[in-house]
Amino acid sequence: VFVTGRLKELIIKGGENIAPREVDEALYSHPDVIEAAAFGVACENYGQRVEAGVKLSEHSVVRPDDLMAHCRKQIGHFKAPDQIHFLPDLPKGPSGKIQRKKLSELVRK
Repeated sequence: VFVTGRLKELIIKGGENIAPREVDEALYSHPDVIEAAAFGVACENYGQRVEAGVKLSEHSVVRPDDLMAHCRKQIGHFKAPDQIHFLPDLPKGPSGKIQRKKLSELVRK
């Protein structure tokens, strides 16, 4: 098993390790997704659940359920996001990288 990305960003759902980057790549494989970032959220049943922030192309009519189904086909049901948040922009740091922690805080407000 190889971990891609930061170890502290690893999502542990029901004892399974899920690399956020793997979920990101599944989301990016959809033609309407411009930006995407997955992150873990505390969950009573599984320890953490997978959620994602997504920026869509301007005239997209895709729904969160459509993207979740797309991810299930790409990476399997267990790794696919449990919830997807559509946002006009994802928070980025000075280097232009998406900041998962800020994204998680943003959608919890």
